[in-house]
Amino acid sequence: MQGKVVALYITKDNGIKKREKIDTIEIDKDGIKGDKFYAKDASRAILITSIDSYKLAKANNIKLQEGALGENILIDINPYHLLPGETLQIGDTLLEITQNCTLCKGLSTLNSKLPKLLKNDRGVFAKVVNQAHSISLNDTVTL
Repeated sequence: MQGKVVALYITKDNGIKKREKIDTIEIDKDGIKGDKFYAKDASRAILITSIDSYKLAKANNIKLQEGALGENILIDINPYHLLPGETLQIGDTLLEITQNCTLCKGLSTLNSKLPKLLKNDRGVFAKVVNQAHSISLNDTVTL
């Protein structure tokens, strides 16, 4: 199954947590260079979310801007059926799924219904398997 990268985000922390939408992310085995979570936990280095999560919220009358779910990579196909240890390829980068995204208190600040609604549909964490690469908008995603 193939799709593409729709959006890319990094989180900056200069005293104020700020999500920044960018065209390309540089990655290595420690995660996304320049992201506040870089080199903190390789198994949770990258959060991948499907546009299906935003469609599910919208279908339940919850309006969210892309990036609101905390994702680093937003894709147009659904990877939530992938199990830990399975891989997906984005461009030349091979990523291994490590776990489903855990729900956080931050979701309920967006809407009190979100944690329950997105329990299994918020995203997946992945780690980088191959050498350092970059991921760009419109790169091909292969599940």
